[in-house]
Amino acid sequence: MITVHVLNGPNLNLLGQRESTVYGSTTLVEIERLVREKAGSMGAAITFRQSNHEGHLVDWIQEAGAQGAGVVMNAGAYTHTSIALRDAIAGSGVPTVEVHLSNVHSREGFRHRSLIAPVSLGVICGFGPMSYLLGLDAVHRAMVERAKQTNPSKH
Repeated sequence: MITVHVLNGPNLNLLGQRESTVYGSTTLVEIERLVREKAGSMGAAITFRQSNHEGHLVDWIQEAGAQGAGVVMNAGAYTHTSIALRDAIAGSGVPTVEVHLSNVHSREGFRHRSLIAPVSLGVICGFGPMSYLLGLDAVHRAMVERAKQTNPSKH
């Protein structure tokens, strides 16, 4: 069974309360429900976490890599500042898809640069909660393909 860790960075615990014109009114609990429903239909297991602390996110990325899981990551503001998250993704080799609720490219200039995008499979932004579902689909497909290449006789 494919396992995907959905990791959420700082302030995402405030979804539904903060800047609804930018992030919408959906809470992180509601996003988790949507992700779990989609994962269930795909036959994937989900670990869903949020932290305002960079070190927790680094630990969880490394944990996912050690378990052979994939990652869907909304690193929030750490996207633009965290070399530690970038290095954790690169160092663990975990297949990662970066996601954002808002279209970061239509916002402030400092949000246009991602430190984790260069070590991720891809970036999905601007689709609200659907960004997470698209990210889940993308990392799941990448992991299925990786498994086929690793064990061609089983597929």
